[in-house]
Amino acid sequence: MPHSTLANDQLFAATMRSPIGPLDVTVDEAGRVVRIDMLGDEAPHGDATRGPLGAERCLHVFTQLDEYLAGERRQFDLELAPVGTEFQQRVWSVLRTIPFGSTIAYADQARRLGNANATRAVGAANGRNPLPIVVPCHRVVGKNGALVGFAGGVPKKQWLLAHEAAVCAGAAPADS
Repeated sequence: MPHSTLANDQLFAATMRSPIGPLDVTVDEAGRVVRIDMLGDEAPHGDATRGPLGAERCLHVFTQLDEYLAGERRQFDLELAPVGTEFQQRVWSVLRTIPFGSTIAYADQARRLGNANATRAVGAANGRNPLPIVVPCHRVVGKNGALVGFAGGVPKKQWLLAHEAAVCAGAAPADS
């Protein structure tokens, strides 16, 4: 995730339906994924180009998200361009090393970064992850496995973890 999108880059966005609600995807001119927003009742935000051109530019992301949600994909093969501080980028890089169907605690993530005392900072950076699902912050749990701290809401985190567990167990993916 070394690239950050420049302020003058053209952005394209579109919203897809999913079992956990609408996902609003934003990509840059090169097709790199800038953000994925889990929408509730709020409208999509940003200055990105929408409509048929936005949907066309986001299609490769939709395809991989659909495959993941159908239990057919465990890893994403997308170019990413999340915007964040150097620390946030490091935190998000650790997230990408957590295997599909596995979880780690925030304290474990802080240790992987080389600072066992950074648990709260790690949690804050995870909360600002602009690429949920693809950069799997849902795989980080609290002490003793407690489901805490997910910007999309704990029910969505629970659904994603149950979905991955079902796929790993060879069961049918979770229903919507």
